[in-house]
Amino acid sequence: MKLWDKGYSTDKKIDHFTVGNDRELDLVLAKYDVIASMAHAKMLGKIGLLTSEETLVLVRELENIGQSIKEGTFIIEDTFEDVHSKIEFLLTEKLGDTGKKIHTARSRNDQVLVAMQLYLKEELSEIKHLTKELFKLLIELAEKYKEVLLPGYTHFQIAMPSSFGLWFSAYAESLIDDLYFIDSAFKIADQNPLGSAAGYGSSFPIDRSYTTTEMGFADLKYNVVAAQMGRGKVEKATAFGISGIAGTLSKLAMDICLYMSQNFNFISFPDALTTGSSIMPHKKNPDVFELIRAKCNSLQAIPNHITLITTNLPSGYHRDLQMVKGLIIPAIQEIKSCLEMMTFSLKDVKVNSDILDDPKYDYLFSVDTLNQLALSGMPFRDAYKQIGAEIEAGSFKPKKQLKHTHEGSLGNLCLDKIQDKMKA
Repeated sequence: MKLWDKGYSTDKKIDHFTVGNDRELDLVLAKYDVIASMAHAKMLGKIGLLTSEETLVLVRELENIGQSIKEGTFIIEDTFEDVHSKIEFLLTEKLGDTGKKIHTARSRNDQVLVAMQLYLKEELSEIKHLTKELFKLLIELAEKYKEVLLPGYTHFQIAMPSSFGLWFSAYAESLIDDLYFIDSAFKIADQNPLGSAAGYGSSFPIDRSYTTTEMGFADLKYNVVAAQMGRGKVEKATAFGISGIAGTLSKLAMDICLYMSQNFNFISFPDALTTGSSIMPHKKNPDVFELIRAKCNSLQAIPNHITLITTNLPSGYHRDLQMVKGLIIPAIQEIKSCLEMMTFSLKDVKVNSDILDDPKYDYLFSVDTLNQLALSGMPFRDAYKQIGAEIEAGSFKPKKQLKHTHEGSLGNLCLDKIQDKMKA
């Protein structure tokens, strides 16, 4: 069954090419198409296009379909083009002509739009929740290990003292920036496109404000052409949000892979979270974090991929937009799994508390030693030259008594402020 069927068949190769894996992807959207269809049916009843009895039986049957989706028994056979045609078929099969009325005053275009935006709203909320779970763990680890010093690097060269408190809370605060993008994507998705039909509205006297409230959207996408132009745009906004989190996770995973190596030996994990080598019995490989890094690097390409698909499209609907669905749905599942796995693994991290006992890290304290000379009255440039000369001569004696007090330094992590920022 196809919603656009005019009574003649298409070649099977054309059908396969145009449908692709839409049926598989649409199983994810089925729940949301039911929610939108119920709101649409109630609205049709409200304006008199359906009788109260027709509205009642349509909503009841949609609820039954929704239950089958929840139980996992709902399927989309190859004879159906997508979830929308399957649901309409089930309604017609059960209710006859009443079932056929569900498509009154809407197009498959706004069906797809509203189902996708309902889906994105829920998934963005879940991504935000998972990000906050990781944030909470990072703050806890920062508090727990705030006194344990860690070498800081620039250009992969030993630079200045850091701490595990700084390291963990740096990633925690970075996640807040990522959630700003997620919040923006949510705001874009939280506008009801239903009623825009094929992109030019309808001559039926529909009540779009009613469906907006019924489906829990914050606002209406008023202009029907703008609503249709939102397809691809809302997915791209979501992709940018995902990309931000992915960038943070990838960087954290890279740090972990470095810090686990024998050359660094800053952190370790239980054997259950690492893998071995087929020929080297001493190996403990960070496979989990390498895969998080690779998956998240791939996710950072999704916004550009969507941009390339949509960049030269004029207003109105174009079949190119179907391709976007196949990018954003798997991306959402991937970022969720990466967030879950990072949180699951990182809670068992073991920190080396004696890292800076190694003499090779003495130069970490050159800046602090220099600053003490400057604080005692020596001009900074003279102090810099003196410490440089001592290092060159091999006579440098580091002063390891650190006193960092400004906001955000290793002596003043401002964890409470960072948490307040996340709450806001």
